[in-house]
Amino acid sequence: MALDGIKALTFDTGGTILDWHSGLREAFAAAGARHGVTREWSHLVNEFRRRSLRSIVNLGEHAPPTVNFDDVFGTRNRYGRVEFFAGCYHPTYKAQGLDHLETFDSGLAMQTCKAILDDWTNTGYDPFAAPMETGLAWSGKKVGHNTAAINRARDVCRRMPGLPGDIPLRTDRNRYPVNRAFLDVPQDEPEIHAAPGFEGEVHAFNLFAYLSRSDVTWNPSVSSVCKHSLFCPTTEEYILPVKHANDRVEWFLQLSDQIEWQIEDGVTGLPRAKIVMRPGDVAAMPADIRHQGFARKRAMLLVWENADPNLPWLHAQGTVPRSPAEEFWPESAPQRR
Repeated sequence: MALDGIKALTFDTGGTILDWHSGLREAFAAAGARHGVTREWSHLVNEFRRRSLRSIVNLGEHAPPTVNFDDVFGTRNRYGRVEFFAGCYHPTYKAQGLDHLETFDSGLAMQTCKAILDDWTNTGYDPFAAPMETGLAWSGKKVGHNTAAINRARDVCRRMPGLPGDIPLRTDRNRYPVNRAFLDVPQDEPEIHAAPGFEGEVHAFNLFAYLSRSDVTWNPSVSSVCKHSLFCPTTEEYILPVKHANDRVEWFLQLSDQIEWQIEDGVTGLPRAKIVMRPGDVAAMPADIRHQGFARKRAMLLVWENADPNLPWLHAQGTVPRSPAEEFWPESAPQRR
């Protein structure tokens, strides 16, 4: 068999590489023996599996899923490199020495993940849209592809959208219709009255109108660049698919509706806080946490961050504060691990 054309290999794990059935059957049998109970344990294991899958495979018809495996497997962006981990942020896996982490080049990781996603995605399904607005479910028999949705380019400006030579504003003409959740958002652009001699130096645009035409969720664009200072607005709906691990402070400004955030320790994965943000709320996400968001209705969020590439190293060395609170009240800061 020729291997020249193969770009990626993927493997089924549940039941093939991972023998979940034997382990559960033996655990059930041992628990039954301790209590003098005898049952058809294989049947109970299969029923346990069916019920757990019903909890996991929740397409958002009524609420975000209540069960997931994000603590077991996930990724962390290292800007040029990507960490793939298994069990590293799950206390039980960590305690049993079952955690594993490998780091790969970002280009290879992106190419591989896109190939896997393309293999899973059917025609009409958009993996970056909210479940209730995409065409078809991803599960079931493979039917066609939606490569265009997977390979869509992220909107990243050089200075600000709408400036000459920069990315354009979103309009119906360039295939950015107003999202169903923001039909009431005014689309008027600001009036600019620059003083003589400053006509080419003043620019403004309607950020709410720009966000109302976002075609993705949980995928921030870049709408303002001033050296390392980036404004990264986004629209969020349903559930952030992965737990995002911070390596710098991120400021969150809630622009509309509501987002609930689950905050975990960046090393142990143990819960730190739950934050419910409503319009006008501001939160500073520390540099040593992981967070995951939930939005029952599509919401607008502005993320402000410092993109200095040296920040991860400075945080790792302990030479810069991990949060604004640590900056102003250093005595309250937790001891560095």
